Amino acid sequence: MKIAIVGTGYVGLVTGACFAEMGLNVVCVDIDKRKIEKLKNGVMPIFEPGIEVLVNKNAEEGRLSFTSDLVDILDDVSVIFCAVGTPPGEDGSADLKYVLEVARSVGRNMKGYKLLVTKSTVPVGTAPKVREAIQKELNTRGLDIQFDVASNPEFLKEGAAIKDFMSPDRVVVGVESERAKQLMERLYKPFVLNGFPIIFMDIASAEMTKYAANAMLATRISFMNEIAALCEATGANVDSVRKGIGSDKRIGTSFLYAGAGYGGSCFPKDVKALITTAKEFGFEMKIVGAVEKVNEHQKGIVFRKLNEAFKNDLKGKTIAIWGLTFKPDTDDIRDAPSLVVIEKLLNAGANVRVFDPVSMEEIEQKLGKKVMYCKNPYDTAQDADAVALVTEWKQFRLINWVKIKQLMNGNVVVDGRNIYDPAELKSEGFNYYSIGKKH
Repeated sequence: MKIAIVGTGYVGLVTGACFAEMGLNVVCVDIDKRKIEKLKNGVMPIFEPGIEVLVNKNAEEGRLSFTSDLVDILDDVSVIFCAVGTPPGEDGSADLKYVLEVARSVGRNMKGYKLLVTKSTVPVGTAPKVREAIQKELNTRGLDIQFDVASNPEFLKEGAAIKDFMSPDRVVVGVESERAKQLMERLYKPFVLNGFPIIFMDIASAEMTKYAANAMLATRISFMNEIAALCEATGANVDSVRKGIGSDKRIGTSFLYAGAGYGGSCFPKDVKALITTAKEFGFEMKIVGAVEKVNEHQKGIVFRKLNEAFKNDLKGKTIAIWGLTFKPDTDDIRDAPSLVVIEKLLNAGANVRVFDPVSMEEIEQKLGKKVMYCKNPYDTAQDADAVALVTEWKQFRLINWVKIKQLMNGNVVVDGRNIYDPAELKSEGFNYYSIGKKH
């Protein structure tokens, strides 16, 4: 069986490589010809642990190929996964122009039955628009060709995307015909054999499931960050509170870590899109709206603690920022809390030194010469008045604080992810700030 994956970002490339690993013949399609040429030469367009090995292995074994022209391979495939971007518009709504262009291209060129599966994150009600776009092109051609649309939302975590695809908690599939269901069952049969459930439902419910899942996870993060703020005010310790509530099986421990707020390509965009979708139906998402507001406020927590440490006078101070991506094990800086911190520091007149293990090129493209780019955590701390951890990369965990103290001009450490031992840092003479703990 041969399938096409349109879009070679995180979702598309991981989906294509993992399906190929399961034995399918997969063609990945992208209109960016430079990206396709790089993929043909084994150069990955994304940073994702394990993706380079998986892609190159399956390409060498002939199960995974790349092209910039969907039309060339359309006759050879019966299933097309649409994994193109759905960037947020100014009003927070998801922009469907790329999704609908894929649908139109299929409609303009299909000669026999096709199943177009939306893998991109799209608002509820997108499937009818996709169906309409295909049908309109068929009507223009004067053809009566059967086709189906389906929804198969992704639940991949950047940094663990391959593991999530190969060992999913569940596979959600929205279909509207038995034929489409049978095709999707065949595609995901290897996962059923491994014991992972496929949940079939109507398409609208599948589209909603993706947004509801991300909104729930975002809610847990914002909830815990609000609890952290209250912990600081009352003298409680957020780490103890997290353990206390996380041990309740009804709650669990996932996404209960206080920190500098969430970012990335999914949570911010999907929360905004869900709020916008609700407005279109005359409904106000009061809880989800609050989640977004709490998170936007939380992104400034590291700056506020730095401001507190220097008594609201950061002008001329040198601040070292450790970690720039929105989370570890990715090069994604979209909506990253670090960007908010850096902007506020620059506006306050501070000098900013930055380091991240993988995203320095992306940050430099965005910030230019506004900050100083450093080689490692120690280089970043050189002559700094304060060090602020924003992203908890593993290499920041075991820091030689004696060396850091010798390199710095000051002694302020702001731990935006609560990974350090307060007693250790205080014993080394640091003025230590964390999230949700009394200082």
